[in-house]
Amino acid sequence: MDIRYNDPVRDIAWPEDSLARVPYWVYQDEANYKREMQRLFEGATWNFVCLEADIPNKGDYRTNQLGDMPVIVVRDADGKINCFENRCAHRGALIAFDDGGNVQNNFKCIYHAWSYDLCGNLRGIAFEKGINGPDGVMRGGMPREFSRETFSPRKLRTATLCGLVFATLSTEVPPIEEYIGAEVLGRITRVLKKPIRVMGRFVQPLPNNWKLYVENVKDTYHASLLHTFLATFRISRLTQGGGVLVSPDGGSHSSYTIAIPEGKNAGAYKEQQIRTDNDRFALADPSVIDSVEEFGDHIQLQILSVFPGFILQQIYNCLAIRQVVPRGVGKMDLVWTYFGFEDDTPEMNRRRLKQQNLVGPAGFISMEDGCVGGFVQRGTLAASEQVSVIEMGGSTAESQETRATEASVRGFWKAYRRHMGY
Repeated sequence: MDIRYNDPVRDIAWPEDSLARVPYWVYQDEANYKREMQRLFEGATWNFVCLEADIPNKGDYRTNQLGDMPVIVVRDADGKINCFENRCAHRGALIAFDDGGNVQNNFKCIYHAWSYDLCGNLRGIAFEKGINGPDGVMRGGMPREFSRETFSPRKLRTATLCGLVFATLSTEVPPIEEYIGAEVLGRITRVLKKPIRVMGRFVQPLPNNWKLYVENVKDTYHASLLHTFLATFRISRLTQGGGVLVSPDGGSHSSYTIAIPEGKNAGAYKEQQIRTDNDRFALADPSVIDSVEEFGDHIQLQILSVFPGFILQQIYNCLAIRQVVPRGVGKMDLVWTYFGFEDDTPEMNRRRLKQQNLVGPAGFISMEDGCVGGFVQRGTLAASEQVSVIEMGGSTAESQETRATEASVRGFWKAYRRHMGY
């Protein structure tokens, strides 16, 4: 592995050449965080910015974040999707404040009324030529040699995939399909096979470094050990069928649980006294997990991620996209978008709405995920020189036919170190 970056002033370096050891300073160091914003979110990566369904018409737009950088995604008159920095070229104010909407032909900065077209080009400057004084002489305005063409927010490349819109500042990152990898790409197309209908969205603040949540998503080992609902109601247990796919570069993953009998492993949780296998819990309304076979493969849970911060979820018939947005070293936002398909029946729509209770800040399944990252953030504050041990299933980052592994977590660190130069 090419471990290039070392900061001799701050004595920052990766402690050893192993994907199975991660230093805790990586969740705490301010300079490292700034480096992440530049090399990951503004670097050679594809970042999710919106759904095509969010911006179906000319002038429709969504705002989002690539790390610390605010962006606008908008559909122009030709139907093309453009993405550019949400920063006025004049004094740096946000151009758009709302989460989304329609602007018809142009955006106008509220501060000094500079305006931009749907491609992000500077098109209008208030009183650009000045204004007539009492004596009829024009005064003020921009210098005659000022050229609008040389000033505009940074523009990003965009790519669409199965109704998803990704953006990047990089000219070097490969096409989105190659970036994701063939196996994981197949798991995206498995779910996103029809036109999407957005059902709702919200933002969940979390008290931890953004990487701790990405690790959690990729961590197939913890799911039925932390989440009582998953284990007790046999939605996903390590004793069921399934496995984890990891892209060759480590950045993308898909974990999955197949509804097959546990056989001789059925008593394994009780034998090890795993607290999440709890017979005292029952459902007053069992219809919350009343699911139908939707994808023809008996996979009842699939969690998928694309480096650095995109997540696609299928739990029974509950479908959602989650986006990780860093907000500093020790905090982040998790942006949830629930969706179904345009041709959903009323019955399927009701089923998806009910199953949305499974995930989210108070979700029957994922409630615990909102706090465990904070537990790690707090638990490691005085241990910056210590390392975590990520060795379940080995020390490499290949796909495995089990979820009793941390292979996809190691895959994240494989991609992270390559992009960061560690």
